[in-house]
Amino acid sequence: MRLGILGGGQLGRMIALAAYPLGVRPVVYDPIADPCAADVCPHIRGEFTDYAALYQLAQQCDVVTYEFENVPVETARWLAEYRPVFPPPRALEVSQDRIIEKSFFQSLGIPTPPFAAVDQHEDFQRALAEIGIPCVLKTRRFGYDGKGQVVIRSQAEAEAAWLLLGGRPLILEGFVPFDREVSIIAVRGRDGSTAFYPLTENEHREGMLYRSIAPASNTGEELHERAAEYALRVLTELDYVGVLAIEWFQDGPRLLANEMAPRVHNSGHWTIEGARTSQFENLVRAVCGWPLGSTAAVGHSALFNLIGVQPEWKSVLEVPGAHLHWYGKEPRPRRKVGHITLNAATEEARDELVAQWQERRSGY
Repeated sequence: MRLGILGGGQLGRMIALAAYPLGVRPVVYDPIADPCAADVCPHIRGEFTDYAALYQLAQQCDVVTYEFENVPVETARWLAEYRPVFPPPRALEVSQDRIIEKSFFQSLGIPTPPFAAVDQHEDFQRALAEIGIPCVLKTRRFGYDGKGQVVIRSQAEAEAAWLLLGGRPLILEGFVPFDREVSIIAVRGRDGSTAFYPLTENEHREGMLYRSIAPASNTGEELHERAAEYALRVLTELDYVGVLAIEWFQDGPRLLANEMAPRVHNSGHWTIEGARTSQFENLVRAVCGWPLGSTAAVGHSALFNLIGVQPEWKSVLEVPGAHLHWYGKEPRPRRKVGHITLNAATEEARDELVAQWQERRSGY
């Protein structure tokens, strides 16, 4: 089996590494000359609108997936004429526009924060009056890791936000009080079988994921079942194949959908060491049409992103139970260059490892 991966970043790299033990030969497609995934598998260079290069990819694979949600929908649909493409192109279409995404959630009975489309300044003023302050103004497309969004806490900040982001399609979302942010990673096979990883608790700093704890503490079976049932609605409606992540705001027993990612997800990296089957292996299994692996957690895990700087390797690896993943990317501010996973048999032992790690992570 040959697997084509649209995108050659760290997610493509980890998908490729998960493919080899299963006897699957990966190849990544990316417009830049030296994507980090090219360190571990063949690379076809081409723009996502270069159909000659895309045809070359189709000739070298049996099935196609993608590692980020901003692949043009037209590209995915064109490739689907030649090879199966999973997740389906419609999942890209839904996830690429925040208004479409939030409307899609609501059509399935999945709660979201209040929101309104904003195209003109008049729309912005009307939305502010309806939704109120505090709120968040975001670009409808291409926003990630806190980019393209501004929190508004006063009328003065509202005008500053408009000056920064106005002039393109936007969404205004209500700023809802919440206890914490959690996510669920789901997987669906070509035969319709599904599996769900435990809920993960996430901490963001400056819009970027800083830490994930899995399984999330104090969730209870009911909250996990609610998140899984909502995710199942999405999987079923889209006739989905592959790995799906949904991020939630938790407000007591309520879950409000923030956004979905039709791909493997940063908050699921802990599954490499912390689950019976990683999200990356389950993606490969799903798109190849093979049985899904167990999503059960192995012990208790904590994941920390390495952002912007290269760690001091020895200090990282001195922490018992630490697993370092370096992506081979040149460090620069606000760039994810690696992650570390800490795993232990009990929640208490994991928290002790977290304390040891945080003593060593000064500077990164």
